[in-house]
Amino acid sequence: MPRFNYTARDSSGRQVRDTFEAASRKVALRMLASRQLQPIELSETAAVVDKKKQSAGGARKATPRARDLLPFFTALTELTASGMSPGEAVRLLALRVKDPRLKTLCATIWEDLKEGQTLSQAMEGMPQVFDLQAINMVRAGEATGNLNEVLLRLIHHYEEQSELRRRLATAMAYPAFVVLGALGLILLFVFFLMPKLQGLLDSLGGEMPWSTKLLIASSDFVVGYGWLAIPIVIILAISVWRWRQTPSGREIIDAQTVKLPLIRTWVVDTRVLVFVQTLAVLLENGINTVEALRLTERTVNNLTMRAALRQATDRVMEGDSLSVALTRTGFFPDLVLDRLAVGESTGKLAPSLRDISRHYSQRHARRLESFIGITANGVLLAAFAFVGFLAYAIVSAVLKVSSSFQF
Repeated sequence: MPRFNYTARDSSGRQVRDTFEAASRKVALRMLASRQLQPIELSETAAVVDKKKQSAGGARKATPRARDLLPFFTALTELTASGMSPGEAVRLLALRVKDPRLKTLCATIWEDLKEGQTLSQAMEGMPQVFDLQAINMVRAGEATGNLNEVLLRLIHHYEEQSELRRRLATAMAYPAFVVLGALGLILLFVFFLMPKLQGLLDSLGGEMPWSTKLLIASSDFVVGYGWLAIPIVIILAISVWRWRQTPSGREIIDAQTVKLPLIRTWVVDTRVLVFVQTLAVLLENGINTVEALRLTERTVNNLTMRAALRQATDRVMEGDSLSVALTRTGFFPDLVLDRLAVGESTGKLAPSLRDISRHYSQRHARRLESFIGITANGVLLAAFAFVGFLAYAIVSAVLKVSSSFQF
């Protein structure tokens, strides 16, 4: 903790000089006032200042990211659960953590806390790490005095979202591996096997069957013009990505993703799951329904769904129940709406949202498993079909050419 040298006058007018520790200059002035000392001069010791600046400068070499939020909350909760104040916990983390980005995060927040800011105010200064949901929940926890409970709920919430992303990545790993394997097989045939096979068939002469002609023509086209596909695909992908960054482009793409039959269910269910998880956490921590809805709608990254949820929030403000307002969005299944209606009527809306969240998580897991099976089997079937056609084309060509020889 920083040390301060001070010169002050006591109640009798006598000058007093001493050194003491304080979290910040503001805290040091309050401490002097509590001792009935009128400060004449107050300065932080040079050695501590230099050391602090050197430490902060070294820590800020690494830039914190959104994925550092969960480790920070977890480490902070472990210390505050033992009775340590949030400020002291952050200071200790800034000194002891080894991860460069997490150390930078803790050091930056500690700098703001030393200036008298609250934890939620310090978090607001790092929007690249903390979203509005986390900031407002921490602010509510500070106001109600149950910050540690809020942090525990936030940790549970972000762990659920992290697990969902992990399962999605795991689900995509096997289909991606199969696709890459099939693509490698095709490229091996086109660039290495087919030229040798074509040379052999040309040397034998004779008329080749249609399947072999199609195979050779396709191979020649890929070898001759396939290289053009790479820059075209890259340019097209960059163009679509940049258009997606524009307000009009994102609005159009988001509107289409909730209409396309093949992906609508996946997109809508994913957003609904995030919505009910976030809303449950906010309501459990004492945030009123309207404010919780305003915060929750911002976590939905599909603009079409976000606009519908914003209209639902407006209807709740006008007096509609939450279940009725969400019915008009067209994105929530009847079972979800019925559970919400029951939760509202019994005064247990947050527990109802928790039940819905568990139901959607299980539903999501089942769909992930189905997606893995369908995609992997489809890719394998396509690869087997290609190999079968390849074998048929080669064998039929050999048989036809050999039958043309006269013995």
